[in-house]
Amino acid sequence: MLIKRSIFAFWCIAFSSAAIVSVHGQVASSATERVFNVRVGAFASAFQPDYAGEGVAQTSPQRLYGAGAYVDTRVSRWLQPEAEVRFLQFNEYLGIGENTYSIGPRIPIATFHRVTPYGKVLAGFGTGSASWLTGSAFVLTFGGGVDYRLNRKFTLRAFDFEYQDWHVTPTLWPYGGSVGLSYKVF
Repeated sequence: MLIKRSIFAFWCIAFSSAAIVSVHGQVASSATERVFNVRVGAFASAFQPDYAGEGVAQTSPQRLYGAGAYVDTRVSRWLQPEAEVRFLQFNEYLGIGENTYSIGPRIPIATFHRVTPYGKVLAGFGTGSASWLTGSAFVLTFGGGVDYRLNRKFTLRAFDFEYQDWHVTPTLWPYGGSVGLSYKVF
């Protein structure tokens, strides 16, 4: 009896999913939808720098705060490069600040009404404002978040989380979140 109900539920879900997919198949005509666009935005960030001095990677007693800017370019559904720059210079502990300059693919998962969750992998370099980093270091960033389209021109970056891998000695793994707003240029 339980197996029959499970099979029946499975087929109901499968047919419902197929119906939803077919309904959304022609939401916007491909002849009229514009694929290429560029969005320029700014954001505010709060990060845990993963360094508190003394040459050891450890949790800092203070969060870093800062601002940044980003550019999202949509070339096609799956080709969406993002470039971002972040300056974390407020609330420094022992003069330890971080700046990052990154670029890489941004992958939208799906769009639900005006909400678009996404994932991203960025690569670039970072600089620090303390003696632990002289010059720059390679930084690999893994992240994701949610964009909310307010209207045709403005999009709210409701939440953006990043986990970074700084290739320095000691290896640092800072993480943090950002919120921002972007404007559609093209």
